[in-house]
Amino acid sequence: MISKAMVPQDAACHGVVSEDFKRQLAGYGLTTAEILYRRPDHRWLLQSYVWQNYDLFPKFPALQDFLTFWQNKLEGPLVSVTVAHSKLIKPAELKAVDGLFRLH
Repeated sequence: MISKAMVPQDAACHGVVSEDFKRQLAGYGLTTAEILYRRPDHRWLLQSYVWQNYDLFPKFPALQDFLTFWQNKLEGPLVSVTVAHSKLIKPAELKAVDGLFRLH
């Protein structure tokens, strides 16, 4: 017999799907941006910041919003932004193989 104490009380037991998974199903992919900027107190010094979130390719609205916020509210001027993007949910890559394999 299984008691209530033995059943985990996490979201998976109740059929709740995470917001990240819902975004992936809606076409969002994991976007990583390396932002190179100048320090406000020492303009000759460059610093790197890594931003990561789910976003839509190719317009990247979440990244665009973040960069707008950066330019309006933060003092470190942007030098460059390098973006990498990957859809995490992709069609399965299946290859039909005609043959029979036997293990002894």
